[in-house]
This record gives sequence, C-alpha cells and structure tokens, in this order.
Amino acid sequence: MSAENHHLPPRIKLIWGLSALGSFIALLIITGLIWLTYRYWSWPFWLVTTFAAFTILEPIIEAALIPYRYRFTRYQISAAAVEMQSGFIFKKRVAIPIARVQNVTLNAGPLLQWQKLTKVSIATASTNHGIEGLELAEAEALRDQIMRLAREARHDQA
Repeated sequence: MSAENHHLPPRIKLIWGLSALGSFIALLIITGLIWLTYRYWSWPFWLVTTFAAFTILEPIIEAALIPYRYRFTRYQISAAAVEMQSGFIFKKRVAIPIARVQNVTLNAGPLLQWQKLTKVSIATASTNHGIEGLELAEAEALRDQIMRLAREARHDQA
C-alpha cells in the first residue's frame, strides 16, 4: 500500500484560470449595477471605485496564485487516513481517518467534464472533503481504494 504524495493533473490549472475569468465577469456585472445605482440614485461614488478596484484586483490575484496553489496541493491515501494538503504560507492539512469514511462520490461540473476531470468527495458523519481535478480513471480507482480500506477498517474494529 503506497502512501506517497500525489499531485493534481496539470489541466486543473486551466480550470482554475477559467474560474478566475468567471469571477471577473461576475464582478464586472456587479460593478456595472453599482455604477447604475450611483448614476440614477446618487449612491456614493466611493462605492463604485471600491467595487471597480476589487473587480480588477481579485481575478488578477486569483490567477497569479494558480501556480502556487497547484504546487502545494497534494493528497495521499494510507491504511489509516486520507490526507490532503494545500498551501505553503497558509498551510492547510486535513486527515480523514479511513474508519470514519461513510461514502465516496465522484462529481464534475461542466468545466471539469470538458477537461475529462472529476472531483472525489469523501463524506464522513460530520463533514465532506474533496479532491478536485483528478483524471476519471484515477478518481474511480481512488474511490474504490478508499471504500475498500474503509470496509476493512470497520471490519477490523468489529
């Protein structure tokens, strides 16, 4: 049983980039609506400029952080736990005990489907964690491995 670190496929960076573009478009629409309220209802101009600055800065920062996000996102599966890690400066490490896993599902929105990727969602009694952007074959193998380990762990506890 290998407990090596696995990285996400490089195509996930394209999905994250398109997500940043989607954020920009949504923020552009909101900024336009706020400009209309300024123009027709005399809302304060600082509100328009604040939203305009946020509309420009947020997607740029989100896109600039894609290489960082990709480099420091990894996961590993062992007989004891499913471990996920992200970030370097703001490091987040999650360990889900295998015996607590209740369900593993695969799901993909339109962008993930377009790139033939999927998200593995690992459910416990109290929470749900996900590994986004895996190849479909890898995700199916991961789901089967986690569920097999979970059955074995519950059988060992009995």
